[in-house]
Amino acid sequence: MQTLTDRFGRVHDYLRISVTDRCNLRCLYCMPEEGVEFAPSSDLLRYDDIVEVVQTAAKLGITKLRITGGEPLVRPDLSSLVARLSAIDGIRDISLTTNGVLLAPQAQALRDAGVNRVNISLDTLDPTRFKFIARRGDLRRVMEGIEAAARVGFSPIKLNCVLLKGVNEDEILSFLRMSAEQPLHVRFIEYMPIGHADEGWRKHYLPLSRVLEIAEEAGFAVSPKHDIKGNGPSEDYLIDGGAGSFGLIHPISDHFCKNCNRLRLTSDGGLKPCLYWVDELNVKPALGDPEAMHDLFMRALDLKPLNHEMAAKLANQELSHEPTARRMSQIGG
Repeated sequence: MQTLTDRFGRVHDYLRISVTDRCNLRCLYCMPEEGVEFAPSSDLLRYDDIVEVVQTAAKLGITKLRITGGEPLVRPDLSSLVARLSAIDGIRDISLTTNGVLLAPQAQALRDAGVNRVNISLDTLDPTRFKFIARRGDLRRVMEGIEAAARVGFSPIKLNCVLLKGVNEDEILSFLRMSAEQPLHVRFIEYMPIGHADEGWRKHYLPLSRVLEIAEEAGFAVSPKHDIKGNGPSEDYLIDGGAGSFGLIHPISDHFCKNCNRLRLTSDGGLKPCLYWVDELNVKPALGDPEAMHDLFMRALDLKPLNHEMAAKLANQELSHEPTARRMSQIGG
């Protein structure tokens, strides 16, 4: 089996697959309140197309998949795609990122189809604040989704909390306590300027050093934790005696590009080497031609830069590449 090794020696075994750019929420860090223009359904990759891309990827050394969106659970019959992907030789792990609103009724079917673990977005524990951040939806349904994830056996269950200065930083302690009291893995994520490096981003950006400061102020005994499956770029910690853990994903204050092992497939067929930069290659012309698809993956690796330079953007420094104008929901979270 080949390995997907880029010019900086990084081996890629992980493909993130967006199945839709549509979402049932309008989170303020992901898209504007009025939303974005969604791609026509005819532009989206069919499930047959996604399977074909993954068949080539698996032969090149991809073993891990993550299904994302938009909100992936708005795409009909998602479990049927998962079942087909899990049957591909070489694919050993499939995970899902979701906002959780639609998870409860689909959890068992997804587990049976081959999803091993889930990441659920949860930026607040307050119902009123949830309405402010997500601009729609119901926190109760997200909590039901978390309960269903535990009931059907997803493991680990990770909760993704994007920290926003002046919005939810006062809930850091509550999330830390949750990680100590329940077998959940809370991951604090820095607000990234994907498609909108504007003053709103600068205003709400909060470095994650604040999380460890609050843990210390609360008197928690904290130690590093290294055995969480699929922890990727997360810097993980355990509150001594806790049932779960918490992690820090800080792409800006301490970027993790040197260990990047992932490529991304957008819902409309873009193969992206890096989340932040504009570069992407259209897989559609290569469909039906395994050799052309193979070459496309090789070209994507050649395009991959050493790092994303988000910290330079925060400091108003000149960048070496062109950032993407696409929002996170349009690329795949």
